[in-house]
Amino acid sequence: MGQPGNDALIDFDRIDFTAHGRSAPVYRLGTGPAVVVLSEMPGITPRVADFARTVAGIGCTAVVPHLFGRDGHDPRAGRVPAVGFVASTVRAIVPACISSEFTVLATGKSSPIVTWLRALAAEEHERCGGPGVGAIGMCFTGGFALAMAADDRLIAPVLSQPSLPFAATPSRVRTIDVDTDDMRTVENRCARGDLSVLGLRFQGDRMSPSGRFAWLKERLGDAFTAVELPDASANPDAPGPPHSVLTEGLIDRPGEPTREALDQVLDFFRERLLTT
Repeated sequence: MGQPGNDALIDFDRIDFTAHGRSAPVYRLGTGPAVVVLSEMPGITPRVADFARTVAGIGCTAVVPHLFGRDGHDPRAGRVPAVGFVASTVRAIVPACISSEFTVLATGKSSPIVTWLRALAAEEHERCGGPGVGAIGMCFTGGFALAMAADDRLIAPVLSQPSLPFAATPSRVRTIDVDTDDMRTVENRCARGDLSVLGLRFQGDRMSPSGRFAWLKERLGDAFTAVELPDASANPDAPGPPHSVLTEGLIDRPGEPTREALDQVLDFFRERLLTT
């Protein structure tokens, strides 16, 4: 993990994308088939941007939409990094939790913003070409990538520590924030062999509970690959308990379990989007 500091995102092209009454900035980098990178809380941090750069580096176009927070802001850049991270997360998550764009507790329901994300994926597929589009959701947005896969153009969904609906009750553990009809469509695609889904989490992560992955395995069968890492493999400098597999919790060195998980994600995108 690099030194704390804000990221100006100057190597990304910035556009404003409008669909279904919503307009927001979108950052693009690279060439090749599109991968929509959905940021975790508290937003497009330098670690999220670095992940997008890694995706662009394998020959894909990283497409990073603004969903919440301050783009490029490093929540660890203050005098006490852990405190700054928590404060930035609270500033981002409270408005998101009360926003009509996000569904944080209801079961069997997709967040309304997924409709906008599907439109973005469709436009990027037309612009970038390739066999389809990839998407990765992280934490708060983890399930969005699966909901987007109700559209046939989404062929490579990755769910990293999916945290919605918040596991406040047992019924919210064995579910994910995907509409019932969308989930049925995803299940049918998986059963036909048209879709594979990759999920990642740390074993002790209560925000992304093990029961959620067990439930996904029951619903999607062999089409769902679960990567569950020991908590001890997380970056010890990350704020809070082990949670963010590919960003804050990543130890970017060969042989590290989190680096191997990152490589598995990149290989998944290569196989689904770049192999002819």
